[in-house]
Amino acid sequence: MAQPDPNPITGDVPRQNPKLRAGVKGDDAIEDPARHGYEFGGPIGVAAITFGLPLVCYLTAFLCNDISGCPAPSLLHPSAFTLDKLKLEIGWPTDGVLGLASYRVTGWLLGYYLLSLVLQAFLPGEEVVGGLLQSGARLEYKFNAFYSATLTVAVAVAGTVAQGPDFVLWTFIYDNYLQLLTASIGISYAIAFFVYIRSFSFTTGKDRLRELAAGGDSGNKIYDWFIGRELNPRVALPILGTVDLKVFCELRPGMLGWVLLDLAFVAHQYKTYGYVTDSILLITIFQSIYVFDALWMEPAILTTMDVTTDGFGFMLSFGDLVWVPFIYSLQTKYLSVYPLQLGLSGTLSVIIVQGIGYFIFRAANNQKNRFRTNPKDPRVSHLRYIETKSGSKLLVTGWWGTARHINYLGDWIMGWAYCLPTGVAGYAIKYVAGERNVVQGNARGWGMIITYFYMVYFAILLIHREMRDEEKCERKYGGDWKEYQKRVRWRILPGVY
Repeated sequence: MAQPDPNPITGDVPRQNPKLRAGVKGDDAIEDPARHGYEFGGPIGVAAITFGLPLVCYLTAFLCNDISGCPAPSLLHPSAFTLDKLKLEIGWPTDGVLGLASYRVTGWLLGYYLLSLVLQAFLPGEEVVGGLLQSGARLEYKFNAFYSATLTVAVAVAGTVAQGPDFVLWTFIYDNYLQLLTASIGISYAIAFFVYIRSFSFTTGKDRLRELAAGGDSGNKIYDWFIGRELNPRVALPILGTVDLKVFCELRPGMLGWVLLDLAFVAHQYKTYGYVTDSILLITIFQSIYVFDALWMEPAILTTMDVTTDGFGFMLSFGDLVWVPFIYSLQTKYLSVYPLQLGLSGTLSVIIVQGIGYFIFRAANNQKNRFRTNPKDPRVSHLRYIETKSGSKLLVTGWWGTARHINYLGDWIMGWAYCLPTGVAGYAIKYVAGERNVVQGNARGWGMIITYFYMVYFAILLIHREMRDEEKCERKYGGDWKEYQKRVRWRILPGVY
């Protein structure tokens, strides 16, 4: 999935000779695969993640539901807990595991993927040349995800104007949430297996546009399948042309799917209660801005660790296609059932938090990008830096002088604004004289395990990614990185970490 630039402190001037290899300098320098070790706890760790993350997705779907409550009441009364009772409370399918999947829903989801491919192929877009490969070649990209998403959302808006909250897209998403989750998991696994098996068709020197990822060729099958053996796997499709699978998955089906899920939950809240709360609108607007900002800045993905370093395997396919849309939309899913009004003061407070986070995130990234593109730009020409032996420039003033990964701080603060509108979360669904009532009761506070999960998870993700960044930069810059660490002491949060 797309994340903030993992190599934020370099402001390298683009190199002019794409055929340099051993003498390449700056960000085009090629890492030695032999210097990579295991990450994520090695084979045992990635095996646990591979089977554990889908389970987490199902747990969030079942245990915070629109049938009995968030969390399911039995979990709050362990002395009266029975498995049969829990199954009733969470809406476990009557036909068991088979009820989690649907050929019809899977077919429609694949149609959505096909639509994304068609729009990528036929809408106009920006042609961009990527980074240097080990062969000395560079991949070419066509970026139009912003226009593709805008067109898709515009059609959805038109349908909503015509049919209101009963627009078929919104009811389909809400009514088939579990089946969509299962189909997305299946697609992510299928893609991971496909690119892993296909990676063995690569032969050094045979195809200059293919290469193995530095950390994805360990020889351990499950680890390489998880991390991804091939750096930028591509497939040639009839009519649609060449598709870069990693870049396609990073910013298209999953990111737009995140927004569509949010909108479906907004529609459900309106359909159920006859109004839309400020809390669900705030989160949907914030997350939509985040997504469309990423789509507008799509070429910047070429500088991220996901594209430059990581292979494409289960880690990215699951993260892009399942984790992002289904975990990142948990707050709007919660609010679609429990409509919480923040009021003016609460709304302004959340907007301020979001504004601070976005300002740090965007200002820091813009400063880095300007310096990398044109160090003489008046807006960045005053910045001081360390020039490394490889020719890179490491910024030691400005945003990047406050912390080595200051953009991560902004990204995390924005995450607070996604969770805070859910308040002290938790609800129970009770029926009185046949009337359905959603109240907090003794569930109050327990729902925060679900609605604030993103904030905690994202902090862990960013710290882990920062550690990976540090290891990469230390390998790349050696003693110059040690000197840089002395000049810029803090990692993410100045004065704390």
